[in-house]
Amino acid sequence: MPCSTSGGGKSTLAKLLVHFYDVTGGAVKVGGQDIRSMSLEALNQQISYVAQEQFLFNISLLENIRLGKPDATDAQVMEAAEKAQCSEFLARLEKGIHTMAGDGGKQLSGGERQRISLARAILKDAPIIVLDEATAFMDPENEEKMNETIAQIIQGKTVIVIAHRLHSIMGADQICVLDSGKLAAAGTHEELLNSCPAYQKLWQAALGSAQWTVSTAKGGNT
Repeated sequence: MPCSTSGGGKSTLAKLLVHFYDVTGGAVKVGGQDIRSMSLEALNQQISYVAQEQFLFNISLLENIRLGKPDATDAQVMEAAEKAQCSEFLARLEKGIHTMAGDGGKQLSGGERQRISLARAILKDAPIIVLDEATAFMDPENEEKMNETIAQIIQGKTVIVIAHRLHSIMGADQICVLDSGKLAAAGTHEELLNSCPAYQKLWQAALGSAQWTVSTAKGGNT
């Protein structure tokens, strides 16, 4: 689970894994095979990628989800949408899951687009899941629900989570700390707290932000 300050290289690392870019040195391997020797189709079958900024096609939400598994039935698409916590906002739409997404998904909020994208990944059921700030645009209540969903779908899979919010990756088997695009340290949450100054700084910042409040000054505005 990579973590770092903004600009540390987390999202770039994720995009290298899904072959959005080519490396200029070394290699990115999946199952021991250099991804440059794999067809895009073969690599795509192995990885589900849920990015922070999600683009939806101007087709129905149902068909946007079905892109994860083109031969899926409507019932399977609906099940994936439910698992991704889409039911609440779909119920508010006049045509529900048959609503057109609009250019780039403009009919939906950022958090709603992320849930549609997660539903697509759930439907795809690939052995490797890459979550790049996959709950970044969600309010705390929906983020908690989504984290519960993610915990269920990752069983038996290799999961790479890109995160600013350290509380969401505390239980990871291994956390990788990036500093200016380089690996600064790796270990469990407890190991890094005891040995990595960069992680300690990130953790203290996370604790501090959790205590922020908004107050109203007397005679002033919020």
